[in-house]
Amino acid sequence: MKAVVCREPGVLELVERPSPAAPAPGWVRLAVSHVGICGTDYHIFEGKHPFLEYPRVMGHEISATVLEAGDGVALTAGTPVIVNPYLSCGQCVACIKGKPNCCTNIKVLGVHTDGAFCEEISVPSGNLYPAEGLSLEAAATTEFLAIGAHAVRRSLAGAGARSLVIGAGPIGLGAAIFSRIAGHDVTLLDTSAERLQMAAERFGFTSGIVANEQTAEAVKEKTGGDGFDVVFDATGYGPSMEKAFSFVAHGGALVLVSVVKDDIRFSDPEFHKREMTLIGSRNATRADFEHVADSIAKGLVPVEKLITHRTTLTEAPRDLARWAHEKSGLIKAVIRVGG
Repeated sequence: MKAVVCREPGVLELVERPSPAAPAPGWVRLAVSHVGICGTDYHIFEGKHPFLEYPRVMGHEISATVLEAGDGVALTAGTPVIVNPYLSCGQCVACIKGKPNCCTNIKVLGVHTDGAFCEEISVPSGNLYPAEGLSLEAAATTEFLAIGAHAVRRSLAGAGARSLVIGAGPIGLGAAIFSRIAGHDVTLLDTSAERLQMAAERFGFTSGIVANEQTAEAVKEKTGGDGFDVVFDATGYGPSMEKAFSFVAHGGALVLVSVVKDDIRFSDPEFHKREMTLIGSRNATRADFEHVADSIAKGLVPVEKLITHRTTLTEAPRDLARWAHEKSGLIKAVIRVGG
């Protein structure tokens, strides 16, 4: 089978590899249909991922069709599926609590183990969800959108809440879309006026704040001095995450969607006087994948406007390398592998 391998930072190659063996009991061999290119993939290509061993086949935003099911799996060949790329152990403290998204032994396809920039993969059947009612291209957006949907669900913010999403990249836009679906009044904050304009024109997020030295005043003006009921930080930038604390209303919540390697510092008196809730949000669960798939099927998610760039497996090494630097107008790029 064909596969795109990142040999080392900056080096992508289209190679021939053996197809997966017949699936073990409980596993399924899949024909990859579409796979999204994530910010993580660009970081791997650029050598910026801190926990990665090369060479690596990237790709964790996956739609596929069943080729062959192992014993004990009630899936037939040709069934279209969405792939949850978080391989959990099922036995650790998090898994026992029903939180496999933060399994202590988690392995993410395309990061800790080879992913779906290839024609075939094998995964446990429990990581497959039906793609009924979705195109396979749309189904490949489910994983990145589920991260935002999970963050919104974690926030516990009810309809009518004023929400601020910091960072208008793909993950931030996903959080904003599902914040709106939850009935929130959504404002976006980003350093790029171009991204905010795109969010307004494509998705109707007309309430936006350009991050600069007047950001704190702009937040006060938007909220009558109160701050936002819930703030989602999707920047992956430590100073932004630290500033986000000051944008939260008394009794509100801050959800850290992105992650950084360094420590985050905040003012304890400011934190306590607000009686803030600080929430970490990692990956997504089956409930989030199902919520996203249902929302796409109902027309609540404008997938056709999220996917701005397309390529094929053959052209992916050239295009991914170019898009890593040419970000203007880019929201989500999708590789068509089969189908």
